[in-house]
Amino acid sequence: MKKFNIRKVLDGLTASSSSASAHPGPNQNDVIQETLQSEHFQLCKTVRHGFPYQPSSMAFDPVQKILAIGTQSGAVRLFGRAGVECYCQHESGAAVIQLQFLVNEGALVSALADDSVHLWNLRQKQPAILHTLKFNRERITFCHLPFQSKWLYIGSEKGNIHIVNVESFTLSGYVIMWNKAIELSSKTHPGPVVHISDNPMDEGKILIGFECGTVVLWDLKSKKADYRYNYDEAIHSVAWHHEGKQFTCSHSDGTLTTWNVRVPTKPVITITPHGKQPKDGKKPEPCKPILKVEYKTTRAGDAFMVMSGGLSYDTCCRRACLTVMHGKSTAVLEMDYPIVDFLTLCETPYPNDFQEPYAVVVLLEKDLVVIDLGQIGYPIFENPYPLSIHESPVTCVEYFADCPPELIPALYSVGSRQKRQGYSKKEWPISGGNWGQGTLSYPEIIITGHADGSIKFWDASAIMLQVLYKLKTAKVFERSLKGAKEEKQNTEIVDEDPFAIQSLSWCPESRMLCVAGVSAHVIVYRFSKLEITTEVVQLLEVRMQCELNDVDSPDPADHPPTPSTPAAHSSASPSQERDPFETQQSTTDEGPRDNVPCLKVRSSPLKQSPGYQVDLVVQLVWVSGEPPQQITSLAVNSSYGLVAFGNSNGLAVVDYLQKTLLLNMGLSELYSPSEPYQRQPRSPRKTRQPSGALSDNDGNNAAEEKSNKSPTSGSTSPFNSDDEHKQQRFIEKARMSRKISSSTEQKTDQEERVQRKRQPLKKKCLSSVKEDNETRRTQFHLFTHPVPDLNAKDSFSRSRSSSVTSIERESREAVSSIHFMESFPRKTDSSASPSLWVGSTQGTLLMLALSLPPTGDQRLQEPVGVSPCGTLVRLKGGILTMAFLDSLGVIVPPLYEPWSEPNAPDEEKEKARRRRPASPAPTQEGQDSQYAVVCSEKQAKVLGLPSQSHCFKHNITESSFVLRADVVQMTAGLCLACFCANGHIMTLSLPSLRPLLDVNYLPLTDMRIARTFCFSNLGQALYLVSPTEIQRITYSQETCNNLQEMMGELFTPVETPEAPNRGFFKGLFGGGAQSLDREDLFGEIAAGKASRSLAQHIPGPQSMEGMKGAASGVVGDLARARIALDERGQKLGELEDRTAAMLASADSFSRHAHDMMLKYKDKKWYQL
Repeated sequence: MKKFNIRKVLDGLTASSSSASAHPGPNQNDVIQETLQSEHFQLCKTVRHGFPYQPSSMAFDPVQKILAIGTQSGAVRLFGRAGVECYCQHESGAAVIQLQFLVNEGALVSALADDSVHLWNLRQKQPAILHTLKFNRERITFCHLPFQSKWLYIGSEKGNIHIVNVESFTLSGYVIMWNKAIELSSKTHPGPVVHISDNPMDEGKILIGFECGTVVLWDLKSKKADYRYNYDEAIHSVAWHHEGKQFTCSHSDGTLTTWNVRVPTKPVITITPHGKQPKDGKKPEPCKPILKVEYKTTRAGDAFMVMSGGLSYDTCCRRACLTVMHGKSTAVLEMDYPIVDFLTLCETPYPNDFQEPYAVVVLLEKDLVVIDLGQIGYPIFENPYPLSIHESPVTCVEYFADCPPELIPALYSVGSRQKRQGYSKKEWPISGGNWGQGTLSYPEIIITGHADGSIKFWDASAIMLQVLYKLKTAKVFERSLKGAKEEKQNTEIVDEDPFAIQSLSWCPESRMLCVAGVSAHVIVYRFSKLEITTEVVQLLEVRMQCELNDVDSPDPADHPPTPSTPAAHSSASPSQERDPFETQQSTTDEGPRDNVPCLKVRSSPLKQSPGYQVDLVVQLVWVSGEPPQQITSLAVNSSYGLVAFGNSNGLAVVDYLQKTLLLNMGLSELYSPSEPYQRQPRSPRKTRQPSGALSDNDGNNAAEEKSNKSPTSGSTSPFNSDDEHKQQRFIEKARMSRKISSSTEQKTDQEERVQRKRQPLKKKCLSSVKEDNETRRTQFHLFTHPVPDLNAKDSFSRSRSSSVTSIERESREAVSSIHFMESFPRKTDSSASPSLWVGSTQGTLLMLALSLPPTGDQRLQEPVGVSPCGTLVRLKGGILTMAFLDSLGVIVPPLYEPWSEPNAPDEEKEKARRRRPASPAPTQEGQDSQYAVVCSEKQAKVLGLPSQSHCFKHNITESSFVLRADVVQMTAGLCLACFCANGHIMTLSLPSLRPLLDVNYLPLTDMRIARTFCFSNLGQALYLVSPTEIQRITYSQETCNNLQEMMGELFTPVETPEAPNRGFFKGLFGGGAQSLDREDLFGEIAAGKASRSLAQHIPGPQSMEGMKGAASGVVGDLARARIALDERGQKLGELEDRTAAMLASADSFSRHAHDMMLKYKDKKWYQL
């Protein structure tokens, strides 16, 4: 282990020109040891969870039992048994229009909307593209790959069919032209090819469906059409009967036509499954198109016909349906979302045998449903994949790695009682692949908050994801009635989701959970394994009022200028947009709304199941027609029994044990009078402006504010930030942040005019607490101003540009980070004591000392003291996170009380209750026993405590701003991890803040990623890559090295089932399936070469270099050694060839020289 020395600081200086490190104290170099180095970090994606966003196609391998889903963004998700998933991405990003498995071959063909066809190799843990064929002159509309065939049929928009050899991915010269397929007498183009399939009993005959309604049975050997079947309505799909004598077509008018192969004149059967049958025998009324039909036969019963669409037009409000027709029964199964595609799963992969269908896989726009065809009522299978992340839009995410080991079983035990009933009793039919054999496994939990007020706990251990428990916070409140005027006004400040989760604070050790919602409410939960009924939900109503009293114009000469950031930063560190709540006024018949919360807590008894049970509800109330500001930061501490939260109006501290409000103050009140950052209003020395000028100033302020707004902020709630317009603005801002220089710009005349008009606004903040129908009011005087919603660490609380004066800065200051800690809030402290640390959006770190009564009954009776201790430091940009290290550089976690059953008898409670851990030993005089790590949007600092000396400082970014930062525990030590708006992911050593990793991970970010990105211990991180998917990444070299072993295998060696027995008489008289040697028809010898201009062959990255990148671990080492030997052999062979060529050249030269010598040997000089 290497001790920290000054050379590491020099390394940090050379690694980043923006890094500046102060001189450490005399003892720091000898005491603090740093073990993390750059080689401990590597960034890579690990796994993607959730439902594929915007699915477009689907395929299934009936032998390997693997399901593939393609999306409109060019992604392919592969699913096997529970825990076996894989994500692939086409570089072009074009939509996947069709997928075809090479059944039991470990390969997949994908056709894209950009007219390219790709061959994927699935025999490795991370699939890769082997070949690509890009069509230049024709658009691809349909593909078909017969079972156990290497020739792929590709239909085009022009109506032609091309044939591709999937082994070499080259085009055959055999082409079926549309004008030869249709009748010569036809005067119109048949349209694109919408279906291709071969006759189950004769591989030499293929069925071609054209969009216009024409179907052609093509003889491959004779290269001509045997039969043509014409219908008036357009065709959407075609399905063969397994004996090859009939086929069924679905049409755009909602009809199904069944044709006899040898009778092309008219269909044998024509039905409209959902059409009303007129009594006079006329044609049924047209219905919606039947988009797809499948016909599957059984040995011991009637055939199954499954179709999507075809409903009557008078059911326009009805949801999408899947229709299953079995014999005389017809079942219409309603779906929650529109149907994208469906597949019928059968026992045999052979099309010429009885299929014996057992399930239907239905791909919906936002869900995957598998229906059991073998049970009465067609129940669905219980889905083992984590596809319900988006059940309600995700509004916040938290990630906890290396949790207490008993936590996951506890959550699973209470969550298992929430499972729905009525699922199929059979096992999940998609069961292919094998689990990974990775050894890196530790408890990981992901918590997602949703727009409907629900919270989901997920087991994320070993790169898998499984839901553990779901908590519904909306049960605490009364459901508002839209018809009631009063209730409608209560939820006026939120548009659609008044219960949406905005942020949460969770202590895994004590299992305490604190949740903040968009309706300015905080709920405290305790974990219990027992069911209880709460007669009355404990409620505190907090009133935070800001009133305009008078307007004073300060003298700039009386106050020193506050530190300012360069004006160039303003475009990369934007301020918050105006909150729509600010301008809302709500009045009733009696006058403006006042002392009313946004939501009404239920008054009836609340039955609480085992799991998380509500302990206290805190609500901010309306003030004189103004709704409360949303909560921007939140923290809970089980050892202290306190909850702290803040917003733009100040800070509140609640004792959830005594159900009392301890503190409700504005940030300006928390400053000490001597603080250089505090600006107190003074009497004007110059001409006093009348108060009537306030509206003009506000207008100018609003104009400047509008010009400096951030496209990353200002949404009413987190889930509304996916608006396309705002997202586009944010992407443009992220692009700009890469180009902005750090030079200071001059203020414009308009900015100076606005600056001269700034006025300190003296206000009064009132708070009230409602407890057990008794109201106690406490008044505080502070100098703050209501500001727009500044979301906590998941949002964008940005610092303003240097053109804004300190008074305006102060007026817009809000709480951005809160941390409970046993530390030194005062310089004079000799031992650590309970304290609260508060970070603001203007970069100020404030300290509050906590005075806690002894544990036991005294803690429940005596009040808790809270006293502000002033500021510790000020950084550029809003404070994002803070952490504390001991004198050896080891992280000091906040104190916690170990979990005990809250509903147990009092005797057991007292036995399980433990005293708070003793405070650290008193610090020696002249030495610091703690170090505070503080990170803002621009920089990070390390300070010694209790001396409050500045030890280290690092400017993280000049042209951008940090969105998320966390102090994380790696295997080899501590580091500070940061994610910037320009897409960079960085890690800094602690405490010296040396840059260890800086990777440009996301070239273009968006609001969703920025809002949900979070780091966790042991080098893990995640973000919401789409509204339905979570992307997990790692920045740990150790995890990257073991990733291949941790991932599951998609392909497993499975023997292909035997072909159906033809029988003696069928074999004798030729009644069985007819085979075809396609090589004789489509090979280069018989068909010739295809036109080079038709398609371009692009070899995939599955070459020597691609194998190098894919190989890792022990198997990878062997593979790399083999590759190295192959390369060496190749090089030796090339060297041998060159040597032989040189020898031959030398021999030739020798012969020529000898011939010349003989020629001129006997000649005289004058004869030359």
